[in-house]
Amino acid sequence: MVGRAVVVGAGMAGLASAGALSRSGWRVTLLERAERVAAPPTALVLWPNGRRALEALDPSGGWSSIASPLPDGGVRRPDGQWLVTPRGRAGSGPAPAAVRLEDLYDVLIAGLGDYVQMRTGFAVTTIRTGPGLRPSVSDGRTTIEADLVVAADGIDSCVRRALAPEAAAVGSGFADWQAVVPAYRLSSEHTTGGETLGAGYRFISIPLGVGKGVYWVATAAGAPRPESPATQLELLRRWFAGWPEPVGELLAATSPEDLVPHEVRELRPLPRAYGFPSGPGGVVLLGDAAHAMPHHLGQGACLAFEDAATLAALVSDAPPGPDLVAAIEMYCRLRRPRTTSVVRQTRRMSAVVQARGRLALRARDAALNHMRPRMMAPTPDWSPPD
Repeated sequence: MVGRAVVVGAGMAGLASAGALSRSGWRVTLLERAERVAAPPTALVLWPNGRRALEALDPSGGWSSIASPLPDGGVRRPDGQWLVTPRGRAGSGPAPAAVRLEDLYDVLIAGLGDYVQMRTGFAVTTIRTGPGLRPSVSDGRTTIEADLVVAADGIDSCVRRALAPEAAAVGSGFADWQAVVPAYRLSSEHTTGGETLGAGYRFISIPLGVGKGVYWVATAAGAPRPESPATQLELLRRWFAGWPEPVGELLAATSPEDLVPHEVRELRPLPRAYGFPSGPGGVVLLGDAAHAMPHHLGQGACLAFEDAATLAALVSDAPPGPDLVAAIEMYCRLRRPRTTSVVRQTRRMSAVVQARGRLALRARDAALNHMRPRMMAPTPDWSPPD
């Protein structure tokens, strides 16, 4: 029996899930609140677990042609002193890589296949579940039933609020700013990235490959700023003045139109469950709808791809009925402990980024001599279920 799925949200997690389900024979309706699907003009790092997940989701590997190897640039203080010196990559498995979101979205959309129907301008407002009921979603005008509903609608997920209201989206005490600087604005080709840690401030630069420019992320403790992008950019230049290059060059080459500011938010507590059986199937939470966390370890998108790969593997041979219900329950048993562990480590990294005061900074600097802050999450030990 061919199953029918509704995927709510056409971001990275939703696109990856819809494509993987369709490739295993599911008929999928992909719902997006916005009038069109558009990638943010930023980038991300695919850590080894994220690369394994994408390989499981799409064995054709179309995404690999758009990814660039991520060099290890080390960690410095604002005075230029090394806290973690650059070194060659250790360990086995796929190497970390950087990819522009616009390129990744293009690949994910191209991989949706003929079994996916996309509907934009569809803002889900209600979800119905219950014993004996096929789960359904509605925008107040149209109701769509399915055997499986995948909630990939982000940290403000309407589906999660209905099924797991205990999980609230709260501020993490940080704001961040991101941008991609085109290569033509830079004086030279940047081949090494890295990060600089100050007292409550952090700056990360990531080269995107030859001729593709540099992606940077700046983080500051405190609330998001209300000023215009131009004023916020001037504030960033002032806050990070005197920091070692390429910080100054990248900020100088950034225009206000490039700047993407965020309030860093997270779910506290995490939902009690990621799977909710209903009738012949049920609902699953995926990506930020399930485990939104601060970006300090760069694991948000990678965990979302893990979610999608796990779900696709579990339901590929699970027809609607007891088999699909069992697959949904197994998804929850596999994913919640995994994401809880990574969220816990991300919160520990928050304390490192927030360190202020002489004693706290001295303790932080000593600890960083023995660890690599952007790779603390247990990324190498994950692989998709058989």
